[in-house]
Amino acid sequence: MGHQPPDVIDALLFASPTPFSAWGVIAMWGVFASTILVVLRHKLRLRTTRWRLGHTALGVVIVLGSVVHALLIEGTMGMASKAVLCALVLAATLKLVFDLRHRLLRAKPGDLP
Repeated sequence: MGHQPPDVIDALLFASPTPFSAWGVIAMWGVFASTILVVLRHKLRLRTTRWRLGHTALGVVIVLGSVVHALLIEGTMGMASKAVLCALVLAATLKLVFDLRHRLLRAKPGDLP
């Protein structure tokens, strides 16, 4: 493998002095875990409900990590526009989570495998 810059290694080891890097790494590992869950779904013989809950939980970790990362990092985007965009992402995520929760709570035992 090629040479990795020290700041990348520090971020992956949670030793970076910048507070935003840890949140980016947490979101990245959430993406990896979600991908593994998708690939191994049938092999693990997960019921649809359990898989959906696990996948949704990892999605929430990804979104929260990404939002905190974005809010903490200083770049070319202004704080107001960044906050609005992050709020919209959080609102969309909350709607999906509550819709899934509502769907699972009102389902009869035989409706969802």
